[in-house]
Amino acid sequence: MWRDVAIGVAIGLVTCWLLLLVGLLLVRPRGGLLKEAVRILPDLLRLLTRMARDDALPRGVRWRLALLLAYLASPIDLVPDVVPVLGYADDAIVAAWVLRSVVRVVGVEEVRSRWPGTDDGFAALRRLTGI
Repeated sequence: MWRDVAIGVAIGLVTCWLLLLVGLLLVRPRGGLLKEAVRILPDLLRLLTRMARDDALPRGVRWRLALLLAYLASPIDLVPDVVPVLGYADDAIVAAWVLRSVVRVVGVEEVRSRWPGTDDGFAALRRLTGI
């Protein structure tokens, strides 16, 4: 009986993991945007931290950003970081997905005012988030 339960749980976990990977494939940036996302990652992390701590932003936005930061800091990923290229790509895809939703709520100017990087980096962020 315990063996059947363990097998069922394992199958359920693998199925959920595969569904999350399919979801990542559907929301991933197209073309060379994934390389740009990895390039602007340090500025992106500073932006996320600034926005997550800003009380002027809606609570839901701050929670999304805090959860994203926790996911990025977590050693547990959908695709392990030891897998070349793909290991870091899942972090960039999840970050782009969350940022798209944040920009839809707070607007481009709020994000721009907190952007710590260059204008080229912000242009890459705009392409990445589709704004």
